[in-house]
Amino acid sequence: MDILVYGAGVLGSIYAARLQQSGERVSILARGQRRKDLSEWGIILENVETQKETVTRVHVVERLLPDEHYDLVLVLVRKNQLTSVLPVLAANRATPNVLFMVNNAAGPDALIRSLGRERVICGFPGAGGAKDRGVIQTYFDEAAPMPTIGELDGQITPRLRDIAAVFDKAGMKVTLSRDIDAWLKTHVAVVSPMADAVYIAGGNIYALAHERQILALMLRAIKEGFNVLRALDIPVTPFKLRLLGWLPVGLLVPWVARKFNTKSAENGIQRHANAARDEMKQLADEFKALAIEANIPTPAIDQLRQYITVIPAQKWQPAGV
Repeated sequence: MDILVYGAGVLGSIYAARLQQSGERVSILARGQRRKDLSEWGIILENVETQKETVTRVHVVERLLPDEHYDLVLVLVRKNQLTSVLPVLAANRATPNVLFMVNNAAGPDALIRSLGRERVICGFPGAGGAKDRGVIQTYFDEAAPMPTIGELDGQITPRLRDIAAVFDKAGMKVTLSRDIDAWLKTHVAVVSPMADAVYIAGGNIYALAHERQILALMLRAIKEGFNVLRALDIPVTPFKLRLLGWLPVGLLVPWVARKFNTKSAENGIQRHANAARDEMKQLADEFKALAIEANIPTPAIDQLRQYITVIPAQKWQPAGV
């Protein structure tokens, strides 16, 4: 399969390397210094747990031309970068399948208007990492993402199975969703309050793990988000996340505190929240629009949103100090 990975950040680099290693014909779109680095050195992945490093050579392109054909374009950019990407994708009518692996609480309407419903597939990359002087540090064994993908109408189509087979060949465990829009909105309902709570704790998730009041506020915000989704007839998905809505805050706080006081949480939550504050601002605004549409009060969400753009004036101190 001829694949273009649109976006050469952490996630784009991980996907491009994995797919190239599995034998697919992969190109990655990059600009500026990142393009030069990839052309000269290749994609360098370092697993932070095993310290294993791999170098993968991938064809690097600087732009997507209107008449260029790929079997699949994988879009792996931050949500706030998508507006500059859509006109380029819309101008290219030669590629039939565009998979947006992008956080999204606003729904697919903008994607459909730009590309047409038949070309759009949505998903989530299910991977994490950070870039350190050109090296992509990954947090999963063998840097294997766990993508979730789905058609807008919920059908499990032949092309969806074909894409899943490509990912599976690359060692990625794929989940096929029958309601990818609900999945993405649920994801934002969870990660947006988490990121805001990290900001309150000065960007330090270990500090957050010891701040029970902030964790309780975060959990109330997640519950409010689920109430918004239910009011709009959007199911909370995947099903296991409904436990965050059902269980009492007092029971959840110590469990979340233990989960956050780990290297895994530092790598998977703290680093992305701190690196993508601009994206988190847009996602919070998108979800607030859903709350307004649902006419559901969200006092905890509103309190947390203050910290997206405001850095606490005082340095965080452990509880009791």
